[in-house]
Amino acid sequence: MTLPYRLLFALSRASRGNLFTAALFAMLALTWLIGPVVAQSPATSPAPSVAGVATDAPSPAPTAGPTAAPTPAPSAGPSAAPSAGPTAAPSVAPSAPAASPAASGAVVPVPAPSSSVAPCPNPVPPTPAPGATPAITPHPNLCPAQPNGVDPFSLLSWAFTPVFQVLFMGLALFYNLFHDIGVAIIALTIAIRLLLVPVFRAQIVSQRRMQMLQPELKAIQVKNKGNRAKTSEEQMKLYKDRGVNPASGCLPAVLQMLLLVPMYQVVSQGLNAPDISSMLSVFGNPVLSVTCQDPGNAMVPCIDPGIPWLGWIPQITSAGFSLQANGVLPANVPEILIMVLPGLFGLSLLALVAALLQLVQTRMMATQTDDPQIRTQQRIFLILPLFSLFYGWFLPAGLFIYWITTTIFSIVQQYLINGWGGLFPLFGWMPGFAVNHKPRFPVKPITPRVDLGAPGSSGLNDSSAPVSAKRTTTDSAAGTIKPARGRSSRRGRRR
Repeated sequence: MTLPYRLLFALSRASRGNLFTAALFAMLALTWLIGPVVAQSPATSPAPSVAGVATDAPSPAPTAGPTAAPTPAPSAGPSAAPSAGPTAAPSVAPSAPAASPAASGAVVPVPAPSSSVAPCPNPVPPTPAPGATPAITPHPNLCPAQPNGVDPFSLLSWAFTPVFQVLFMGLALFYNLFHDIGVAIIALTIAIRLLLVPVFRAQIVSQRRMQMLQPELKAIQVKNKGNRAKTSEEQMKLYKDRGVNPASGCLPAVLQMLLLVPMYQVVSQGLNAPDISSMLSVFGNPVLSVTCQDPGNAMVPCIDPGIPWLGWIPQITSAGFSLQANGVLPANVPEILIMVLPGLFGLSLLALVAALLQLVQTRMMATQTDDPQIRTQQRIFLILPLFSLFYGWFLPAGLFIYWITTTIFSIVQQYLINGWGGLFPLFGWMPGFAVNHKPRFPVKPITPRVDLGAPGSSGLNDSSAPVSAKRTTTDSAAGTIKPARGRSSRRGRRR
């Protein structure tokens, strides 16, 4: 077995377990390194040129002299404020002859070059009065990531931007329809899973067929005990004869990663940005429009992140029992039921629900077996969903709504194909509806391939004939030999 095929086989076996833990580990690593995927940092936004100032000024400080004070640029960052002081006047006069009309009291605004204007400026907090408390820094606007040849992570951010934009536009569309961000996240998740039904169905069928082949795979391992090369060779031959691809479950795992990372950014940044117009346009052409809560207020997110139907989730603190502020659950911040270890771990109710649903899904994927190795793997897969409890205290609540919805969808899809699987008996309890239950769309039993040239065969995987009546490879090789007749002599043959 070649190395790439072994890697695909290992990934396929890993995809049989719960993908949430592995996906979140990778997502956290990427987002920790990438940082904001689409938000443009205010420090990197190019400041606009000040009107009436020559470009050959000796220093940046005098570029905003008294002549530019009446008409400040709206996108000028806070760093330009200290330089716009009275001390800049003596140095501007000798080096800026273009601003000579200012001597007569008239200010002639000169438009700044378009190349120096930030394509997506970030909000600027108001300048506090002397001695006052500095204003809170607003969240950055939602801007497309720009690749930077020096920083490799900026290139990765730029590559994820199209996926982010599609997901965010879908979320904005459902938000306009329902005016509830929680319902919009659920609707977006269902729409994504409906589009990916064929892909995930192929994964479930592949897993089921691999489970059907476990007895034969185990027999091969026992037969070639100690000879890993021979075992791998015969297993690959068995997969080929039965028409099973062990690597077919890799694609859903990759899709989960490609969707989970941008979805995290959609919830954590898209629901905090005060201006989202740049992400609702394609090549400068507006596609959607969202009515913001408080347009022009850089301290208020454009999309309302509150979920009123989850406002009943309580918060247990040292001060006692309390409900969510304003009776709504914010989707852009973590939901913490109780802080177990202050600053280290908090229990989230949504994370607890997600973990329980993943346990149900994992149990449904398991099968009843006496193989100790497979039973050990199944126990490990049951432990993995519990890691969701740890993620709940620092991941936003909207991401868990997304994952709860996609897990419920997976359970329903798996029930229709595999039935209850290994969910029952549960702690010795076997309900009547699970006894002799047959799924709605069961996976057909695997039969050996049949040669197309064999008499009576209609194609591959022809299950109409019994296995004993099917031609083997030896029979196919001897197919040109005529069987012996009752009379071996030529005498009596009619001419």
